[in-house]
Amino acid sequence: MLIGDVARRSGVSARMLRHYEALGLVRPTDRTGSGYRRYADEDIRRIFHIESLRSLGLSLRDVGRALDDPGFAPAELVDDLIRRTRERIAAETELLTRLRRIDAAEPAGWEEVLQVVALLQALESKSPGARQRAALSAGEDVAVPVEALVEAVLGESDPNVAGALRWALAQAGGAGAALLAQGLGSPAAEVRERAVRSLAELPDGTATALLRDALGGPDVVVRRYAALALGARGVADAVPTLIDMIVEAANDADAADTLGALADDPALADRIATGLVDRLALDGVGPDARRRLAQALADVPGSTTSRALAELTRDEDRAVALTATYILKLRDTR
Repeated sequence: MLIGDVARRSGVSARMLRHYEALGLVRPTDRTGSGYRRYADEDIRRIFHIESLRSLGLSLRDVGRALDDPGFAPAELVDDLIRRTRERIAAETELLTRLRRIDAAEPAGWEEVLQVVALLQALESKSPGARQRAALSAGEDVAVPVEALVEAVLGESDPNVAGALRWALAQAGGAGAALLAQGLGSPAAEVRERAVRSLAELPDGTATALLRDALGGPDVVVRRYAALALGARGVADAVPTLIDMIVEAANDADAADTLGALADDPALADRIATGLVDRLALDGVGPDARRRLAQALADVPGSTTSRALAELTRDEDRAVALTATYILKLRDTR
């Protein structure tokens, strides 16, 4: 079979067949009297073998080794191909993500494209200062894609940078809420915490709904941040978790302040007071927890609170009794 026929049958161009011959990968079995290359069936089978190996990503040098070296072991080469392919996919995926984020910013011209690229690069900088400046400048001159801000805040360990990123997300409204919700399901505890803290600073109703879901989740740290955020939004469902925080001395001062703010609503004041009193009545609540519960009652109006404090003035623990006595005096002077 002449080279033109082989090219049509194999799909390999005549030019590439000549290149294979020059590299010694496949040589025509014979030539015609006029000097034209003539390929035998075995030559054609070898061409198909070459193309099959090339489809796996092998270089022509490795293809030659695979076909001609009897001692060639493919396992190591295949492992290397897998590694290189994964690296290439990761690089291409990163590029695709960057392009999508630039597209989401809807740049009007190349100058804006370059500004978006610069901000994205700054968010990935090894310098915390550079990342913080990028977060604080987000949205001033050019819009930073919310997806990039969410990815940055979920991966940020520096508290100052994380605060700036949460602020930037809040300025973007609730657009990042759904993406942050995915962070709540992360297997990494630190990512879940970053997600709920970011949601807590979003102002919209979608974030509130997601915080309600987080309040009932299995992660105690996430529940506590959700309770503080929901309590600040006037959501009564946060009350039991806030009381738990006071008993467990987990950010108890903020939890007590949040309960006090909720108690400004007359409809909630008695419910909060009852919850605190019920917890005081439970066995196993130690003196320190009782003192914190008594302090939390200070900002809760109503007769239920007054009766509970009067009883606590006779508590067997002197610190609890003194705390209740002091709070009652303060209430009397108001």
